[in-house]
Amino acid sequence: MVNYLAMNEGNISEVNLETQTGVADIGLSSNALWQSVLGEVELICTPQSFRTFWLPTKLISFNNDKLLIEVNNIFAKTQFEKKFAPLINDILKKHGLTRPQLEFITSSTKRREHNEDVMVVETSKKSSGSTPAKFESRLNSRFTFDNFIVGSCNDLAYAAAGAVAEHPGEKYNPIFIYGGVGLGKTHLIQAIGNKITGQWPAKRVLYASTEEFVNDFIHHLRSKTVDEFTRKYRDIDALIIDDMQFIAGKEKNQEAFFNTFNALHQASKQIIIAADRPPANIPTLTDRLKSRLLMGMAIDVNLPDYETRVAIIELKAAHSSVQLPRETAEYLAENIKTNVRELEGSLNYILANAEMRGIEPTPEFAAELLANSRTARPKHITARQIIEKTARYFELKPADICSPARDKYIVLPRQIAMYLLRSELHMSYPKIANELGRKDHTTALHSIEKIDREIKLDITIREKVAEIREVIYA
Repeated sequence: MVNYLAMNEGNISEVNLETQTGVADIGLSSNALWQSVLGEVELICTPQSFRTFWLPTKLISFNNDKLLIEVNNIFAKTQFEKKFAPLINDILKKHGLTRPQLEFITSSTKRREHNEDVMVVETSKKSSGSTPAKFESRLNSRFTFDNFIVGSCNDLAYAAAGAVAEHPGEKYNPIFIYGGVGLGKTHLIQAIGNKITGQWPAKRVLYASTEEFVNDFIHHLRSKTVDEFTRKYRDIDALIIDDMQFIAGKEKNQEAFFNTFNALHQASKQIIIAADRPPANIPTLTDRLKSRLLMGMAIDVNLPDYETRVAIIELKAAHSSVQLPRETAEYLAENIKTNVRELEGSLNYILANAEMRGIEPTPEFAAELLANSRTARPKHITARQIIEKTARYFELKPADICSPARDKYIVLPRQIAMYLLRSELHMSYPKIANELGRKDHTTALHSIEKIDREIKLDITIREKVAEIREVIYA
């Protein structure tokens, strides 16, 4: 508890709350009460969960057992309202509050309320004719944290991206997000840029694909205006580069980026990069550039699981002002398991056809349209197929995975097979245990929880599970 208070001394002073009604009776100031809550939570939750959700929180106000708590973002707000609120209530009751009432607010909402007063000043500046030229960031305003669907496939990348947006140039610099096509990398890196410019409008954030960066460099090199190129990519507060894998093999271009990287990093400017693979796996990338890209944090995004796919479909339908039946969303999530881009494309195709025909987009209608679609995945993936393909991936026989053997080289494939049976087919724990020749379903439960935990912490396990998924649906 002492360590926590010392670590967050700055945050405590920022809240600046007075002792209010309901706090004095139990002998604690507002800040001390919330620090007590955090201290107890830290003892019972995982370090990752504490850093991601609890550490950035602040107690904004406390009056008559009503607590207004600021959390990091909309995803965290949902987690606190649905998952963490009962825990907070229990701790508060132990401290003497009989009927605590909790309200959560995001930091962005708080800033918007604060900035309403600033708009008058900005308007008066415009009338004086002194508005500075607007910096062209190339960011797409549609990509925000609020409309990014978070699941087990991307929650760590989301949390890291949020931390970077809150502390540009300080945390995870550079941040390198990688993963397959259409998994949300571009959305996430641009969300960082949009949040930075939303919080600090004066900051200059530049987004560019690797192709744009290279073309810019070649153009200025040929026109002998390299100084202009240097100013463009270095006189900024954050640089976002997409599709970094395409810079490989081009020595002059790599040198230009290497020098740009060094200049920005030494000036504590944020560098945000996305690619389809980790730096170590990008061929012909120079060793010195690889080492630079690994200086901060490299984190991957994976194929969305079933629950995440359903949430994505429902959100996209809501944005199109369409009431999509839950059954249709579930049908699409079951049958399209490639990536978010293909999921959105299929949804748009179904919604457009339904609108033209003036009918409801039912599961039957979706099935009819997707019958000959390339994006539709096989409808009858079986438990046996998952076990066979997992075994083949590890160069084992299905009988090895289903045997009672407890050799390490067999246990991990067996646990991954159990995890995939649960995530892809939503089988019950007893059925999973039965498929793998186990008598006790708690073995399946512990194995699935173990892989779910390791996916978040071990990049090797994440990649193995993602590769096996690709093989299953190939």
